Amino acid sequence: MKKVLIVDDAAFMRVSIKNMLTRNGYEVIGEAENGKIAIQKYQELSPDLVTMDITMPEMDGLSCLKEILAINPSANIIMISAMGQESMVREAVLSGAKGFIVKPFKEDVILSAFGSLA
Repeated sequence: MKKVLIVDDAAFMRVSIKNMLTRNGYEVIGEAENGKIAIQKYQELSPDLVTMDITMPEMDGLSCLKEILAINPSANIIMISAMGQESMVREAVLSGAKGFIVKPFKEDVILSAFGSLA
């Protein structure tokens, strides 16, 4: 079973992603509300996959992506962005993100993004 860390500053979004993933055989082993906490949790929990919101307080998703990839260059991180953040998404993918999902998304979209990494 793939272990997932969910990183998003919105609690309802973390719950929504968690429900979608657990229904489909993923184990959510941790959640973080900003990039700083995400780095600590990544090091503690060693997840197989990470969902990473781009816009967050304290440390945004792009900075966090780069920090995690510095720790583990083969980390599987899927960025989650709101509409209109195409330039940030492009930077994230060029920096090493394995994919991205645009909010609002449906369950099949998140599963297909994860499926490509399974």
